Amino acid sequence: MIEYFNTITQYFPDLTGRQKEQLNQLAYTCMRWNEKINVISRKDIDNIEVNHILHSLAIAKFIKFEPGTTVIDLGTGGGFPALPLAIFFPEVKFHLVDRIRKKLGVAAAIADECGLKNVTFQHGDFRECKMMADFVVSRAVMPLPELVKLARRNIKPVSVNAISNGLIALKGGDVAEEVAAAGTPCEVVDISTYFNEEYFKTKKIIFAPL
Repeated sequence: MIEYFNTITQYFPDLTGRQKEQLNQLAYTCMRWNEKINVISRKDIDNIEVNHILHSLAIAKFIKFEPGTTVIDLGTGGGFPALPLAIFFPEVKFHLVDRIRKKLGVAAAIADECGLKNVTFQHGDFRECKMMADFVVSRAVMPLPELVKLARRNIKPVSVNAISNGLIALKGGDVAEEVAAAGTPCEVVDISTYFNEEYFKTKKIIFAPL
């Protein structure tokens, strides 16, 4: 098995041996499944460590989830950003939702091979999700105003973390128009403040307290 976590450990030097093994397993299993079901562009799969796993872990730079926090991943696809975050935060519960059964099945298979016990899965439209959570996370799924509208009804009113409960979205490019139309004050963070790779120069974290 090839090791994929060398760049990640530069930014997260305190990862345990078990977490490193799980991140390595995640990369390996995702690449293997991607040959059967295209959950990541085949042109981009060789960049899985930086463009997908490390990108997901930018959220771990933005916030340290407290144990017992619940997080919903809206439109998880093959499991990003939830699965890398579930490895990083083993005492946090992640609920992965996607309307495409095949992709959700890949995410579940990856989680199983990584030995993750803090993840659950739901097939269907996000509007069917009744679970209440501290945060909704999302990675390049839909415009921010739609994300805010959907996520709002699933957010718990009381926070157990250092910041208010709400939506944390990973997006790229110029997000000014989306933020202006979101209908709620948002915090925008350049991921390049965390990571030096060229890929992150246009990548943002958008936090919308809900």
